[in-house]
Amino acid sequence: MSQYSNALQQLHNAIQGLDISRSVIALLEHPERVLTVSVPVEMDDGSTKVFTGFRSQHSNVRGPYKGGIRFHENVSEEEVKALSFWMTIKNAVINVPFGGGKGGIIVNPKELSERELERLTRMFVRRIASVIGPETDIPAPDVNTDGKIMGWIRDEYEKITGTDAPGVVTGKSVEDGGSLGRAEATGRGGFFVLERLREEYDLDSENTTVAIQGFGNVGYHFARLAHEAGYKVVAVSDSRGGISSPDGSFLNLEDVLVAKKVRGSVADYEQVGIKRVTNEELLELDVDVLVPAALENSITAENAKNVKARYVLELANGPVSPEACVMLHNQGTTVIPDVLANSGGVAVSYFEWKQNMDNERWKEKLVNDKLKDLMDDTFDSVLSIARNRKVTWRIAAYQLAIERISEAMK
Repeated sequence: MSQYSNALQQLHNAIQGLDISRSVIALLEHPERVLTVSVPVEMDDGSTKVFTGFRSQHSNVRGPYKGGIRFHENVSEEEVKALSFWMTIKNAVINVPFGGGKGGIIVNPKELSERELERLTRMFVRRIASVIGPETDIPAPDVNTDGKIMGWIRDEYEKITGTDAPGVVTGKSVEDGGSLGRAEATGRGGFFVLERLREEYDLDSENTTVAIQGFGNVGYHFARLAHEAGYKVVAVSDSRGGISSPDGSFLNLEDVLVAKKVRGSVADYEQVGIKRVTNEELLELDVDVLVPAALENSITAENAKNVKARYVLELANGPVSPEACVMLHNQGTTVIPDVLANSGGVAVSYFEWKQNMDNERWKEKLVNDKLKDLMDDTFDSVLSIARNRKVTWRIAAYQLAIERISEAMK
């Protein structure tokens, strides 16, 4: 229950002082529908194994349900309920015409062959086909799912419905109707937020130090863009450890990426002047901007007191616990919440869906320009509420979303 309780706690923190109908809050506290399905799969050895899958549809008052599908051993009904709630909030914050949804299957995909994984995906689509669709509920990639799996979902859905429906999922490969710029979108959106922070707080990029926990797709693209813009990326890490350089001069990000791909971790990057750090130590470095881009609850009440960064930019989902967020605020650290900072992926998912529905293909520059406009507008809206109402950025973002959702419900 912890994830869903966390989601509801953030909801109730945000509504303090807002003139929001109790009925609106009651509706937001509960998903509109949670579907649980059994997913039988013929394994390569001829046996049949039955997996459990979920699809939580939290709210569609602002548009079709929208949210990823994850394949993981820890998927649960409570998890997808919480994540679908956060998708409702995130889509309202970024102001795209979607509601919130989320789904998943309890499975370790590393234990399946590619043929078994495809059969699992297609059977799951058969089980949920009646509740998804381009104008109903639009899945996307999430943990352990990718463009190939989205292609299987599209293909199976089209077989079932007898229609051409590229808009039934987003995050597809470009060849299968995906959008240019989607792979970098979350990291790029976070970078646009960093740039607005720099402008708003009069930071000098050449003297602004950045540490990034998590060097996957999101962390890498954010790091690359920040480095190219002149920021000092002084530390990066992945699940196996990290590296730091006091002034960033010894971190060649492309070489770090090669080390991760070839040797398995950024910690295997070897260069004179590099210092090894643990993930815990990285979070406590004396930097201007700390970017948790890996796991939930990386910063908690236990280690928040050791965080020295002036700004925390949440590129992971829920990397700062509610208690830690309060502690950081009291310490003078500004936390830019995930529902703003990492919403670039959601934004470009909307762009992909729009291109599919309108039978268009946008150039990458147009996608990136539209993303920048959307992120800048969202940043300004959240900042305005935070300053005028004297609340944290997280509460400001949630209040912005809740007020938009409330208007839609009315």
